[in-house]
Amino acid sequence: MLDFFGDIGGAIMAPLYYVISAVLVGFHKLFGGLFGEASGTAWVLSIIGLTLVIRMALIPLFVKQIKSSRNMQLVQPKVRELQKKYGHDREKLAQETMKLYKESGTNPFASCLPILLQMPIFLALFRLIDQAAKDPAHERGLMTEQLNTQFGDAVFLGAKISDTFMNTDDIGVRVLAALLVLAMTATTFLTQRQLMSKNMPADALTGPYAQQQKLLLYVLPVVFAVGGIAFPVGVLFYWTTSNLWTMGQQFYVIRNNPAPGTPAAEAKEQRDRAKAERKGLKTPAQLEEERIAAEAEAKRAEKAQQVRQQPQRQTKAQRSKKKR
Repeated sequence: MLDFFGDIGGAIMAPLYYVISAVLVGFHKLFGGLFGEASGTAWVLSIIGLTLVIRMALIPLFVKQIKSSRNMQLVQPKVRELQKKYGHDREKLAQETMKLYKESGTNPFASCLPILLQMPIFLALFRLIDQAAKDPAHERGLMTEQLNTQFGDAVFLGAKISDTFMNTDDIGVRVLAALLVLAMTATTFLTQRQLMSKNMPADALTGPYAQQQKLLLYVLPVVFAVGGIAFPVGVLFYWTTSNLWTMGQQFYVIRNNPAPGTPAAEAKEQRDRAKAERKGLKTPAQLEEERIAAEAEAKRAEKAQQVRQQPQRQTKAQRSKKKR
């Protein structure tokens, strides 16, 4: 039975081995020509190149994640209203909440998609590195026995690509692995912290969604820290690079397209206002304020004109006098 499931898992992972190894080998040809084919620097740079290719491919999903996360923030007041209204009926509450999500184009699970899609890639890379160190003759994807040997034995800053914090007694290797685990944990925490502190409105910082975000803020780094001590150095480079990409990408989106009513939105409005003042121009917010004020003034003028045009009421004596 275990062999049966193992065969199914192998069949599922086989395409990933080919895709990942193709990108990895492609970068290795580039960097191997510069630093040497067996160089740890060449293989680490190849892993970083693989990470960047994967993250660029996931940009459409990241955009979808940002939109869904923003929608989740904006509908939280309505969700709380539904909770007050249907708190006694969980089934009705669930139905109305899902209806609200559907109407607002919100997917509660979209924020997990980039991580979920990276997990098989992460696992495939883990297996490639592990297999290269333990059994170089076992070829996977485009990794030949020679490439496996180079990959498994490649040394970077005194540590093999395949070394983990747990499987070595070398203090230098453990220090490097520990630093990479800390970097991976810190970037995970800072990315989530950046989202909560800058791109969430005040009314979204309470309720179930806020609790979920706080859970991710503190639990995910702990999970990565505990699991990281068993990751090969090469995988730690992959995940840390991926986290740095996420943090930078998120910073760019929050800075340039923040959610309404958030500290990031206020900061952007202040930057736009200062930039416009330097150039002698008006910001979009100022133009919008002027448009609203002009529309209000036009309505007041129209109302005043209607009042002037309405015939004045006359008393009975005034009407009788006019008839004479």
